[in-house]
Amino acid sequence: MKYRYIAFAALYGALAAMPASAETIALVGGSVVDLDGKAPIRDAVVLIEGERIKQIGPRASIPVPPDARVIPMDGKWLIPGLMNMHVHLALNLPGASRIYNETPDSMVLRSLDNAQKSLRSGVTTMRLTGSDAGVDFTLKRAIDSGLFDGPRIHTAGSSIVATGGHGKTEVNGPAEFSRAVREQVRAGATWIKLGISGGISDTHGDIGASPFTDAELTTAIEVAHRNGVKVTGHTGSPIASEAAIDAGIDCFEHGYFLTPPVLRKMKQKGVWYVPTIVVSQSGAKEFYRKIGSPPWYLDRVDSVGKAHIQSLRDAIAAGVSIALGTDQYPWEPNEGTTATVREAEIYVEAGMTPAQALRAATIEPARMLGVDGETGALRPGYYADIVAVDADPLASISALRTIGFVMKGGKVIRDDRKP
Repeated sequence: MKYRYIAFAALYGALAAMPASAETIALVGGSVVDLDGKAPIRDAVVLIEGERIKQIGPRASIPVPPDARVIPMDGKWLIPGLMNMHVHLALNLPGASRIYNETPDSMVLRSLDNAQKSLRSGVTTMRLTGSDAGVDFTLKRAIDSGLFDGPRIHTAGSSIVATGGHGKTEVNGPAEFSRAVREQVRAGATWIKLGISGGISDTHGDIGASPFTDAELTTAIEVAHRNGVKVTGHTGSPIASEAAIDAGIDCFEHGYFLTPPVLRKMKQKGVWYVPTIVVSQSGAKEFYRKIGSPPWYLDRVDSVGKAHIQSLRDAIAAGVSIALGTDQYPWEPNEGTTATVREAEIYVEAGMTPAQALRAATIEPARMLGVDGETGALRPGYYADIVAVDADPLASISALRTIGFVMKGGKVIRDDRKP
């Protein structure tokens, strides 16, 4: 049967997952970073019951139950699990290693592998911004059911574009856009992604072009919003960006050429920005060499890179709401660290404080997703999605390079101190 793996995974996903263990875990002796400007809690106890944090406070005020599993955190700094808001788990860019005619079976296996590597790198929540053949929905069900470890997934399904645009689901006219949006929502999309301009990897068209008609753009966003789903737009075009803001879009990806007037309008309307700055800067060249990217693609990256970093600087200065996203695999090497960590470092280089960059990697994405009442911070009642580093990331964001402990929902995923 075609795509039989989908039915197989769906069968398992439909089974009632075993309830989370009620085991009590105590992380003892670390310093808990505060994202709201308060002093850290030193020599802290983080008491975890099942999937969630039960108590946080100084060791002197939080008694550790005698039956708790104690994990020493002396000398460590505890932060929320990182979030990456622009991920393609089956990324397949132009290059010598490009896979042609890939089956969904292969895509879902590659996606699972990259999801698990991402989780081990400290990314406990991600948003997928364009997948094929429904593999993102299959993967999400498998992780949510407990079959596999992986990050919490929010997904936009297949990117919707006008014919010839930057994306997979090509449609034309308001009626077709309306149907395409509804189909992705029916499949399980929690966001809708529109390719409102061209992209670096396109072999045709102009990055700065604005191919949507006003009626197509307005209809797609209206239908998504009527279904309670937010909309993000891949954009490299100031013209397309301004039209999308007027149509009520919620977020922009990349924003290679965001002008000051567009940024002011974004700030005024509360439009989010996911920069993915690492993909246009020098650190990504290691990745592009590995996949054998052709010269025309590398030339495009170089030509866009300078404008892209200036857009980020201007967005930070304008006070636009920013949520971290990379476009590279979250775990992918980039200038001696992961793409996720390097993205946060570049935010500081572009004008953020370390605290702002850490928030852009944690609580700000949670706010953008609408899950800031349960994740993105270390608070009682929140999911125990916790990362430990060797130094205070509010003093230097590069402390994120030292991630050696990762917990998701009370389950230890990585602990480098174990033999």
